[in-house]
Amino acid sequence: MLAAFAPIWVLTLVGYLVGRTGVLGPAAVDVLGRFVFYVAMPAALVVTLTREPLTGLAGKGLAAFAVSTVLIGGLGFWLTRRVFRRPLGDQAIAGMLSGYINAANLGIPVAVQVLGNTAFIAVVLLFQLLVVAPAILGLLDAGTREAPRGRWRDILTLPIRNPVLVGCLVGVTIGASGWDPPELALDIVGLLGAAAVPTALIALGLSLTPAPSTGEPAEPARRVELGIIVALKTLAQPAVAYLAGRFIFGLGGAELLAVVICAGLPAAQNTFVFARAYGVDARFARNGVVLSTALSMATLTLTAVLLG
Repeated sequence: MLAAFAPIWVLTLVGYLVGRTGVLGPAAVDVLGRFVFYVAMPAALVVTLTREPLTGLAGKGLAAFAVSTVLIGGLGFWLTRRVFRRPLGDQAIAGMLSGYINAANLGIPVAVQVLGNTAFIAVVLLFQLLVVAPAILGLLDAGTREAPRGRWRDILTLPIRNPVLVGCLVGVTIGASGWDPPELALDIVGLLGAAAVPTALIALGLSLTPAPSTGEPAEPARRVELGIIVALKTLAQPAVAYLAGRFIFGLGGAELLAVVICAGLPAAQNTFVFARAYGVDARFARNGVVLSTALSMATLTLTAVLLG
């Protein structure tokens, strides 16, 4: 099981080192990220979900994962509201950092290397993009004065504008229909999709490169808040997923491993994107993503060893 994680962490480290040296230029993380998001990842999802039908985890497994998302995301939201007394926009970002996983750039590589199947992570992607993301955007919209114009149109059209989600839906539809596309077509799309995992990991490593300092140290209370939120994401969410999966929904073996591994993925990079777009503390969001990603290298590996 440890060997399955080795390529993930090595390629992420390569991306980090490339970012530190600057050999790909300052726009590298944006260019690679867009290539993964708009081209390679949708292609990979179409092929894998066409050839691999969704498993029973789409029921009980998704329910266990959803329990962990709602409970831990809600707890992060509540702590930021009641303990740290932040505005609604900051509460929404804290809840997202606590319970919204990086299902694409890291989740799919982990599913491929460790779980051997992307069917469950695809279900999680659908759940997050169709249910959780619109709820978070709605809170951000209600709580910030700097919300973008046309925001409700953006929320309502989110599913059809997200190429990763479109790739999931196309693959699921073809797989469920019983239609066998020409093998040559699948091979061509699959060749493009083969670039998704290594490119996503390189882009992930690039994104971990320290940003230029603003010269303004974070307030002590904000550092404490960040530590609590990161602990909720990397430790509490997989623990809740384990308890819910095993004792409420009766999962075990590979099914339980898939649920706990997915719940233990770090905070999604979209958290930073949402925070910046809505004028919320983007530095707090970015630090949460970076710290949870770094810590997850240890927690995900430990989870795989204990449950694998």
